[in-house]
Amino acid sequence: MNYLLVVILWTAYCTLHSFLISVRFTDLMTRLLKKYYAFYRLFYVVISFILLVPLIRFTGEFESPVIMTYDAPLSVARYALMSGSLLLFFWAFFFDYDSLSFFGIRQILNFAKPKTATTPVELKRNGLLGMVRHPMYLALILYLWCQTFRMMDLVINTLLTLYVLIGTWLEERKLVLEFGEAYLRYQRQVPMLIPFAKSKRN
Repeated sequence: MNYLLVVILWTAYCTLHSFLISVRFTDLMTRLLKKYYAFYRLFYVVISFILLVPLIRFTGEFESPVIMTYDAPLSVARYALMSGSLLLFFWAFFFDYDSLSFFGIRQILNFAKPKTATTPVELKRNGLLGMVRHPMYLALILYLWCQTFRMMDLVINTLLTLYVLIGTWLEERKLVLEFGEAYLRYQRQVPMLIPFAKSKRN
């Protein structure tokens, strides 16, 4: 019963998290908030964090049997993968993506500036984005599975991996709408999640 409750809560969180950033909902917020939509991204990040913290704590309180231990050389491989995933995540976050836009800070800074002609958003393909289209999602999946010790970890990590894969697919659709043929060409040339794998357009 504990596992079912945790799965329901995490599924509800993931569903809400995706819904709040979906094209349909953000279009609605754009129409309702008008110029104040610049503050929406920060609201989204804050509410996601506020809901996530108690969910993680609540999940951690349940007792669950240990199903995996890491002894050498497996422990060495685990720490190597975990360190590599963290490096990959933060490198992509700070060097390949606009971290200020991620938190909504750039949108708020631009809100205070005089209105000027907006320049089209450029499709980035340099750095890690030239090797894999979603390096942060890859890093997150690797990190999750380096933290699997208990049965509860296995359940949650499986659920979150499915969520990341579904979220990646949904984000791909949004990016095609935003960048059109340029992104379709990018899909054909760069793999989605596995570096150096043969990429193909869905």
